[in-house]
Order: sequence, then structure tokens, then C-alpha cells
Amino acid sequence: MNIQDDIIDYHFMSEAMRLAEIALEEGEIPVGAVVVAGERIIGKGYNQTEKLHDVTAHAEMIAITAAADHLGGKYLQDCTLYVTLEPCVMCGGALYWSQMKRVVYGASDEKRGFGRLGTKILHPRTQLTTGIMADEAQALLLKFFKRLRT
Repeated sequence: MNIQDDIIDYHFMSEAMRLAEIALEEGEIPVGAVVVAGERIIGKGYNQTEKLHDVTAHAEMIAITAAADHLGGKYLQDCTLYVTLEPCVMCGGALYWSQMKRVVYGASDEKRGFGRLGTKILHPRTQLTTGIMADEAQALLLKFFKRLRT
């Protein structure tokens, strides 16, 4: 990757962080996601499991659904997902089936992230980038869980 790619990654991860902050404000685990095609956001989402009473309403799932709807098809082979937290196994499966070209995430999730199963959960052609704005994403998560304990 080059400096221009890094700038693009930080730009779109900043958008995902903005969505994670909305989730935090709404009492949801602060995770945000955007799907990008051609340097344009075509899908976005943030965790809404409490609001929608739906265990599948993860930021990634909402963003993937919106992007597929935007494109009028289920495959996202020319798209990049930016998400503030490492996707869980369920979301990893959705990323596999959507054939997402690239996944970029911020903070790692050692307890529930798909990495526990290895990167083979992603489509073989999917490129993976980690650690973009990880400190900021982790800080939001810590803020959320601190609120729960007080």
C-alpha cells in the first residue's frame, strides 16, 4: 500500500467511526461499518441489535445489505468493507458469501472475532487490512463497557 491508500483507508474508517459513535449514543455496542465501491460509500450501518431486537443486526450485516441493495446484486466483488471492530464469525460468513474484495478493520476482537478461526472464513480472494484507527475504536468500546459497569 502507498500513502494515498492509507489516506483513503483513514477517510473511510473515520466514516465508520462516526457511525460507531451513533451506536454508542443509542446504547448499542459501538461498531460502525461502511461498504465502499469506487471511492464512494454505497452501504453503511452501525450496531442495532438492541433497537431492532435482532441478534443479526450487526453493523457489517446492515452495511452489506445496503450495498447489495444499492448494486442490485448479492456479490460485492469490487467493494471494500471498513468496520471499526473485527467482524464476528457470523459477519465473516456473510463477507465470504458476498465475495467482498477487501475487509479493513480497526480493533481486534480476540473473544468473538472471526480471526479465532483463521482468515479462511473469508473468501480466498478477499484482502485483509487490520489496525486502522484501532486505538480510537478500542477507546469507544472501553467507554461503552465502562458505562455498563457504573
